[in-house]
Amino acid sequence: MSDLLDALVLGVVEGLTEFLPISSTGHLILAGDLLNFNHPGRDVFYVAIQTGAMLAVVWEYRARFFRIDPGLWFQLAIAFLPAAVLGLLAGGFIKDFLFKPVPVALAFIFGGLIILWVDRGERSARVESTRDMTWLDALKVGCAQCFALIPGTSRSGATIIGGMLFGLSRRAATEFSFFLAIPTLFAACAYEAIKNRHLLAVADLPAFGVGFAAAFVSAFLCVRWLIRFVSHHDFTPFAWYRIAFGAVILLTAYTGIVSWE
Repeated sequence: MSDLLDALVLGVVEGLTEFLPISSTGHLILAGDLLNFNHPGRDVFYVAIQTGAMLAVVWEYRARFFRIDPGLWFQLAIAFLPAAVLGLLAGGFIKDFLFKPVPVALAFIFGGLIILWVDRGERSARVESTRDMTWLDALKVGCAQCFALIPGTSRSGATIIGGMLFGLSRRAATEFSFFLAIPTLFAACAYEAIKNRHLLAVADLPAFGVGFAAAFVSAFLCVRWLIRFVSHHDFTPFAWYRIAFGAVILLTAYTGIVSWE
């Protein structure tokens, strides 16, 4: 029962944070640390629930994904490559040295400052819709996604803010960030499942199922809300949340209130 409750909490955390510019990985690291979630298959579980969040986007945009749209899939393939290559080359180093609460907290704060800088005032957009994007626009967003390999940076934050810097409207950058999550999270899930298949056990299936379902439902609700939100608001509230949250982690770590691992 304890494992199922942990899976439920972590699934909801993943679903609510995957597509917001506040770092789902950072929240999972911190939530898992607070819950003392040290299961041997933890990394596979995290990627599995990320897949649940990814499928929420597939379902929300099913009319476009299940229709033949070679332009969209070509752009996603181009945008996927930079982070995929860099992840394979530097993934081990990043996990060994950066998957810790204090580096995550610092990334939270720095990312928040970047959002405040980029999303200040009204910006003129060169690309209003994802349908107007070129392959070069997709490549630029893909390069921005490389920064998301640093835990606490936020994959959606890097791609949305990067897209806005490169001339995409707030809505177009947000939607393309949703789309790019599909090949990125699918590849990560397949890689982790193959790499750590020896850690998987039939007894873990209920927890995986609970976490997957919780991530799907919460991500589906979050995606619908975020699209409406960005039509009338900027990302400033998320920036201040990141800064405040990161500061709390650093303060509790420094004072010893929480023994972060």
